[in-house]
Amino acid sequence: MARRRRSRLLPVVTALALAGALAAGVWATWVWLPRWRSQAEQAAPQAAAPAPGQAEARKIQATLFYVSADGMRLAAVQREVSYGEGPAEQARQILLELLKPAPAPYVSAIPAGTRLREVFLSGRGDAFVDLSREIGAEHVGGSLTEAFTVYAIVNTLTTNLPAVLGVQLLVEGQEVDTLAGHIDTRHPLRKNLRWVQKPETP
Repeated sequence: MARRRRSRLLPVVTALALAGALAAGVWATWVWLPRWRSQAEQAAPQAAAPAPGQAEARKIQATLFYVSADGMRLAAVQREVSYGEGPAEQARQILLELLKPAPAPYVSAIPAGTRLREVFLSGRGDAFVDLSREIGAEHVGGSLTEAFTVYAIVNTLTTNLPAVLGVQLLVEGQEVDTLAGHIDTRHPLRKNLRWVQKPETP
């Protein structure tokens, strides 16, 4: 009798055990596991979102000088320029921007192909700008055009950098008497707004 009862109870016990295991599996899948994931996500450190503009290079506003559309004046134009740490580096960034093609409708006063070799500042407020040979060799000539070339550079630096009082142009590391035969460049030149129209924004 005892053996018969055991044999009858065995399938019932087995079925109950399987049902219990299944119920435990369902509870773990639908209740415990989502809660665990939620707690783990809350405990995990969150990556900080980058601050707005953090990945962008720092810029400043600068006044650059270009030849006006009618070719008769220099125009002072507001442009964005890369930030430079310290006056000398800022001067370099401003000049690099000035050497790029001019924004329409203006024309660059500097001959195409001219490269900035070096710029350094003296303790007396003078900036020495060393340019490649194209500044003179590729110049079209003429007293007005030469004045535009010289003072586009001189005015750009003296307008934007209070530490710069005068600018001397060098070519391939050497002092030159003139770029195109008219303006003496053997010494630092001061700001000259004679040919400049009022500031404009393109």
